[in-house]
Amino acid sequence: MTAANSLSADISRADARRVQIRAAAADCFRQHGFHGTSIAQISKVAGMSTGHIYHYFENKEAIIADIVAQDLERLLTLTAELRAASDVKAAMIERAVEGVQENLDPGKAGLQLEIVAEAARNPHIAEIVQAADRQCRESLAATIRAQRQAAGHEDNKATLASMVEAISAMFEGLRIRAIRNPDIDRDGVVLMFRRMVGDLLSQTP
Repeated sequence: MTAANSLSADISRADARRVQIRAAAADCFRQHGFHGTSIAQISKVAGMSTGHIYHYFENKEAIIADIVAQDLERLLTLTAELRAASDVKAAMIERAVEGVQENLDPGKAGLQLEIVAEAARNPHIAEIVQAADRQCRESLAATIRAQRQAAGHEDNKATLASMVEAISAMFEGLRIRAIRNPDIDRDGVVLMFRRMVGDLLSQTP
């Protein structure tokens, strides 16, 4: 094996370990909360020593930062794909289905709500969450601006920001609904969200 191949293999193993730790931590955070979870618990679920955990993550906050970074990367990829679509509005309406289903997933919803709850108490976690949110809002605003300009609308920064907040609140609010009402009519919500996203993107300034 060449030095380059060896380095690539090491990186792949490290990435796999981080994924393993991230999944174990997410499971623990969902079940026990951030403060109720210890590194020892995470190591047990991950099937590795606590020393191995600390080799990849300094503490629990670092694991949350990694979870947030992964979510951010996924959302930035999504908005970039939407901007590249031939019909941005149609693409946003179509992908709304995925957004509804994902935010109504009880497991994912529980984890996200736990992270937000910790951000309300922990200034460091708040900085991590808020920095990621700023990047998401900027990317979504650029996507909406592209769609609106293609339709002949010129919106100021405040209007775009309001649209972004409205869409964000719609989807993020589903996380609470997923917990409060596990029997929610998903198909009905998807249909309503497709209509609301379409109406919002079509509004006259």
